[in-house]
Amino acid sequence: MSFRARLTTFFVLIVVVPMVAIGVLMFSLINDSQQGKADARAGGLAAEAASLYQSEAASARADAETLARAVGSARGKSLSVRFKTLASQAGLARATLSDASRTLVDVGDHTAIAPGSVIARDPAAGRSMAVMVSELTASQYARELSSPGVAVLVRDGPRILASTVALPRSAAPPAAGNVTVDGKGYRAVSQTFTGFGRAPVTVTVLSALSATATSLGGSRGVAVALIVAFLALAFGFSLLASRALQGRLSGFLEAARRLGSGDFSSPVKVEGNDEFAALGAEFNSMSSELSRRLDELSRERVRLREAIRRIGHTFASSLDRPALLELALKTAVDAVQGSGGRISVRASDDEPLAETGREGSLAGLEDVVRDAERAALTNGGIGEAHNAAVSVAAVTLGSRETSQRAHGVISVARRGRPFTDDDLEVLRSLGAEAALALENIELHFQVRRQAVTDELTGLANHGRFQELLNAEIEQVRRYHHPIGLIMLDIDDFKVVNDTYGHPQGDAVLRHVARVLQENSRDADSPARYGGEELSLILPHTDLEGAHAIAERIRTAVDGLRVARTDGRGVLRVTASLGVAASTDGDKDALIADADEALYEAKRSGKNRTVSALARAADASGAG
Repeated sequence: MSFRARLTTFFVLIVVVPMVAIGVLMFSLINDSQQGKADARAGGLAAEAASLYQSEAASARADAETLARAVGSARGKSLSVRFKTLASQAGLARATLSDASRTLVDVGDHTAIAPGSVIARDPAAGRSMAVMVSELTASQYARELSSPGVAVLVRDGPRILASTVALPRSAAPPAAGNVTVDGKGYRAVSQTFTGFGRAPVTVTVLSALSATATSLGGSRGVAVALIVAFLALAFGFSLLASRALQGRLSGFLEAARRLGSGDFSSPVKVEGNDEFAALGAEFNSMSSELSRRLDELSRERVRLREAIRRIGHTFASSLDRPALLELALKTAVDAVQGSGGRISVRASDDEPLAETGREGSLAGLEDVVRDAERAALTNGGIGEAHNAAVSVAAVTLGSRETSQRAHGVISVARRGRPFTDDDLEVLRSLGAEAALALENIELHFQVRRQAVTDELTGLANHGRFQELLNAEIEQVRRYHHPIGLIMLDIDDFKVVNDTYGHPQGDAVLRHVARVLQENSRDADSPARYGGEELSLILPHTDLEGAHAIAERIRTAVDGLRVARTDGRGVLRVTASLGVAASTDGDKDALIADADEALYEAKRSGKNRTVSALARAADASGAG
């Protein structure tokens, strides 16, 4: 959701929704107020109707007293005639005369209401009579109360005596509350009064709701106008605030984009003293700090490029162990801005550490350096030591095999400030990488040795034999030095394998190979030519010298006693040897001569040495 959409939502929730709720409440209050006005108006009309009814009843009571005195002591027919005459002369709407058991005279309109009554006593006759008169009919009463917006309904029980509105015949007469009569809305109020006879008179005053509808519409219009005006004002202020806020945010966004592109020359404009001004000041401060840090980073990049150059040189000289150690020390000292350092390594796992390189000056710091190195070797990783002026950190060149001792240790001294955790982590990483490089060098040479060494005997394999012989033959061709070659074959080796098994044969091969190595000179190259056949290259050796060495080897082999693998005694081993020499540089002829001499030794009874030249002389003598 965009910022503008969020702001609009905020405006709707904070302003529009509450104003709608207030409008609903105001309309409810207006309706209640108008209902109260309608009730008050209807109540006033009802009070007026009651006052008129009671006033007419009081006036009728006075007429009833006058009529009772005027009748006097009249009896029989003369009483009825006199009562009617007096009622007619008084202009009464209705008059009745009754005793305790019946109505004696009833004259006038039977829709008359608001009666007044008195009790007339005749002491001479010993009886009492009730005189009840009315000056007002229901129609007169309704017309007197009715006015524009007011209707009157007068009922005597279910009988309608008078009405100023047309009522449907099938509908029940309205009693109270809001009613609809003849398509118009009224507020009805009913009252019950005393009438002629047993049924009371019910007077219902109908106040037209339209009389208050005009004021209701006006109040609603005012309320709507106020709400609309408030919303318009709120919207205007919100729009101004939104534009101002978006303007500020746009400034920050543009500044952030400039920073992202590397432009630190245009700070954010700070205006006023509000939160945005404080934010702008902090933003500018952050920009300045970031620019300073980038300058520092640029300087660090120069150092990093130099370190990368050194690392590349390390890869190029990764097989040069001394060069690798020297470069690891220089990189460690530069990486933590040290003032000096040294590196100590082991020549082998069984030997102690010995210093092999030094960078800078460590004069007077030997004790602190040794303490740091001791802590690193004890902790199995990194150690520190300090004095008043210098800090020394040492990191081991650890082996990946936790059971082995560390290959070495690099120590770096720095004056003026101690090493941080980041510095120690950099040294730890460099130590790990240097140790890995040392292991890779050792692995490389180990693989090379395996590639040219026979695994069973430890002698050079056939491929290495050919390489060595080619190199020596090249020297022979160039300088015409003699070269001798001995080919050795173990006698009856197949019988050993078939009788005692191949493990026994392997043991015999290893013992004979050891004899060959022990009786070779430093310049000689013993090799396993193939199967049970071994060879020995003899540089700068003529046939006579080669024959002497071969005979010494044959005698040593004849003296071997190889323990049986089943533990049942020992085996005696013999070998046949063929010797050849050359000064012309023909490798194939040299090998063929030595091999032929070997087979001659086999045919001659085994366990003997035969030279190729002697074999050739014997052959010519026989011829």
